[in-house]
Amino acid sequence: MNVPFLDLKVQYKQIKHEVLPMVIEAMTNGAFIGGPQVLGFEKEFAEFCESKYCAGLNSGTDALRFALMAVGVGPGDEVITVPNTFIATTEAISQVGATPVFIDIDERTYNMDPQKLEDFLKKRIKPQASSLKLTPKAVIPVHLYGQPTDMDSILDIAQTHSIIVVEDACQAHGALYKDRKVGSFGSVGCFSFYPGKNLGAYGEGGAIVTQDEEMANKIRMIRDHGQAKKYFHDMEGYNGRLDAIQAGVLRIKLRRLSNWNQSRRENAAYYNELLSKIDGITLPVEADFAHSVYHLYVILVDDREGLQQFLSDKGIGTGLHYPLPLHLQKAYAHLGYEDGSFPVTESVAKRLISLPMFPELTREQIEYVVQCIKEFINR
Repeated sequence: MNVPFLDLKVQYKQIKHEVLPMVIEAMTNGAFIGGPQVLGFEKEFAEFCESKYCAGLNSGTDALRFALMAVGVGPGDEVITVPNTFIATTEAISQVGATPVFIDIDERTYNMDPQKLEDFLKKRIKPQASSLKLTPKAVIPVHLYGQPTDMDSILDIAQTHSIIVVEDACQAHGALYKDRKVGSFGSVGCFSFYPGKNLGAYGEGGAIVTQDEEMANKIRMIRDHGQAKKYFHDMEGYNGRLDAIQAGVLRIKLRRLSNWNQSRRENAAYYNELLSKIDGITLPVEADFAHSVYHLYVILVDDREGLQQFLSDKGIGTGLHYPLPLHLQKAYAHLGYEDGSFPVTESVAKRLISLPMFPELTREQIEYVVQCIKEFINR
């Protein structure tokens, strides 16, 4: 049996009867930028995220970058995040001229540890602190793998220390924190629609959601060369718009997203049931406050490379998210971190492996994956 890590083809078969007419209509009408599809998607995605406003963008990276610009982060500022995330989170910080700083993660959820955030800010923001140090301006909690982070604690800490919260929900479309959709808590929530995401386009795509109309309008200007209206530029901006065809695809998929997320949860529960009987594996933990949408199903195992090769030989696709933490990447050597700076992140990074996870994954496929893992562990 072959089990792909992700199968987008089987999903396309479900919706091609809607996708193809939409694409043909766009081609016929020459409607490629903006227009009814983008406006319709923005309205529907804002409602889905329990937010008042949405701006469709070219990518999740644009969403993060434009959000930081809109909240006023720039040169001389620090933005706090975690080293266990995709580099887009920190690229956005650097590209607005700010400096990324890291804090370690919770050992159970792999998300930001609020206590470590509190400890960092208490140490960083004090009257006797050197005036040469940069000032923490914002924090980006990442809802990693589809698992919500502890937003109440982070928001309380941020308010106490006058820190802006920008949510990285790029892997968590529809995830719930205490029965409320992630992305709706901070000043801005950022999403990616990369094809492999729970809500994925057929190319690049992203969006922000917010409760603040002024914030939404500012980001809409930034995405469109700083235009308040055509050829009238209040600022320099970017070309970061969401294409109409991608918006049309996302509207079709959004109507099915809740059911697809539920299928992911059922697949994760079946993995948990079967894998819990095998020693030597750490299963993902869903926090009491969280309703994860399992963008990824990540386990920890000591011989990660051996298991990955064994599964590959058995026709099973896997992923590594992420094998080298950001603070140890060559791109961030100038920040001065080293081995041992964030022990929880480093321990997790050496042992994690992502198993096949998508809504259409069958029970037979899951059983085969688990059977092969058991065979590897007991060999």
